[in-house]
Amino acid sequence: MSKVDNEIRGRLALITGASGGIGSACARDLWANGASLALTYFNNRQPVEELAHELLKSPGSEGLRISFHKVDTGSAEDIQRLFLEIKKQHGQDGPDILISNAGYGKRRNGILDVTLEEFDYMINVNLRASFLLAKLSIPHMEAQKWGRIVFVSSIAAQGGGINACHYAASKAGLTGLMKNLAMKHAKLGITVNDIAPAMIGETGMIPGAAFVEGTPGDVKNIPVGRLGTPQECANAVTMLCRTGYITGQSILLSGGLK
Repeated sequence: MSKVDNEIRGRLALITGASGGIGSACARDLWANGASLALTYFNNRQPVEELAHELLKSPGSEGLRISFHKVDTGSAEDIQRLFLEIKKQHGQDGPDILISNAGYGKRRNGILDVTLEEFDYMINVNLRASFLLAKLSIPHMEAQKWGRIVFVSSIAAQGGGINACHYAASKAGLTGLMKNLAMKHAKLGITVNDIAPAMIGETGMIPGAAFVEGTPGDVKNIPVGRLGTPQECANAVTMLCRTGYITGQSILLSGGLK
């Protein structure tokens, strides 16, 4: 049996939405495991700059590189420009590891509150962007016969969650995309999975427990009795990057919610 390569040290990880809780936690974890980083943000550059400075000062960072990029993941042109910047700054055509985390989740109560424009924007950011990112990443991964793709989905992909149907549809589409890509690219050493969080605190969608009091996501309704943390999401992401025998799977991080 040939040697199994699950090493992420020395790889380049692209993490979209790195200014937020889950994205920054993934960045810290992958950096700690020896990966260089390409981090994207939408409007808020300062948290990504601060994160980069923090990581570059950490022990064991010698030889690792960080770049950060302003990207509207709802724009195909921005995503294409991102890959040109990665080529220029990291010297390779794409990432070895793609964490498609950037998303949009402004809460609406039900379908009657969702305009067509809102629906289209949700699909563009939460689904089309991951399609484009994967499409641009896979040629490099195929060339080296190694790659890891992790989409950040949601419990809403199974019809749950506290948002409206457009959010659920975008995340369900993401899981379908993941399963298809996993099946078609496994033989080339590329794994594709998603994590499906629910009720994660310290994020733009849910700053803390008070934000969801009186909703179905109230911590009183979560079996473990608390919100999840971005670090717990990052733990699962890193595990998927370090385990090439897992592909086509959606990992639910929900504290027992179904």
